[in-house]
Amino acid sequence: MLINGYTKRLIQLALDEDIGTGDLTATAFESFKTQATFSFIAKQDCIICGTKVAKEVYYTLDPVVNVEFFVEDGERITERKVIGQVTGPASSILTGERTALNFIQRLTGVATNTARYVEALSDTNIKILDTRKTTPGWRRLEKYAVKTGGGWNHRLGLFDGVMLKDNHIDAAGSITKAVANVRRFIPTTVKVEIETRNLEEVREAVEAGADIIMLDNFKRETIQDAIDIIDGKAKVEVSGGISLEYLPKLKGMAIDYISIGALTHQAVGVDISLKMRG
Repeated sequence: MLINGYTKRLIQLALDEDIGTGDLTATAFESFKTQATFSFIAKQDCIICGTKVAKEVYYTLDPVVNVEFFVEDGERITERKVIGQVTGPASSILTGERTALNFIQRLTGVATNTARYVEALSDTNIKILDTRKTTPGWRRLEKYAVKTGGGWNHRLGLFDGVMLKDNHIDAAGSITKAVANVRRFIPTTVKVEIETRNLEEVREAVEAGADIIMLDNFKRETIQDAIDIIDGKAKVEVSGGISLEYLPKLKGMAIDYISIGALTHQAVGVDISLKMRG
C-alpha cells in the first residue's frame, strides 16, 4: 500500500521543511478567500508516477483542496499534456505547490528512467532490478517508481534479504565461512545471495550453496564463463556499472537479473508544472 503511515510521515516532514512557521507569501492571499483551479502539466514525454502522493500532500495540508488526475501511474505521457488539476483555496494550493511537485517530478523521473532500461531488454526474460542506492527516506517511494517503470525490486532493506558482499566475505575469511555463519541465524526459507569478484569466488559460491550469485563488474566474456560454472545451480545476477548502452550486449545470455543503481541514483526529475487556469 503506497499511502501508508510511513509515506504520510514523509509527506508531513516535507511540508514542515518547506512551510516552517508559515508561508509568508501565500498567507497574504488568505484574506481574499480566492478559489482557483490549477492544472498539472507534463512538459516532456514521461512515465507518470506519484499522483497518489501529490493528492496526499494536499489532503494533509488542507482537506478542502480537491485534486484530480486524468491519468494513472504508469501511463506514458506526451509533452505538454494536462495530467490533472487541483481546485480550492488559492492560498493552500500555492503553499503546497512545491512539495507536491517535488514528489511527482522525482518519482516520474525514476519511473521514466527505469522504463528506458527495461525497454532495452524487452525481448528477453532478464529482469531489471533496483538497488539500495536510493534517496534517504524515499526508498519505498522510489522502489514503487521503479516498479511503475516496469522494473523489479531487489530487497527493500537489510531486513528482508541476505546479501553477502565483499566486505562481509573478507570479514568472515571466505565465502564458505560467511555462508555457514549467516545460515545459522536466518530462517531456512530465506535465500542467500553472494557477490563475487572473480571466477574462483563463483566456484566457491556454487559449492557453498548460494541461491543467487552476483557477478560484480565482470567483463562480458567472463560473465559467460561464470554462467558455465554456475550451470543452473543458482540464479545469475549481473551488476556493476551497467549502462543503458551496454545492455544489448547481454542479450542471449542465461542471466536472470541485472541490478542497476542508476535507476534511482542517476534519475533526473521530469519537468512538471502547476499553472493557474484563466
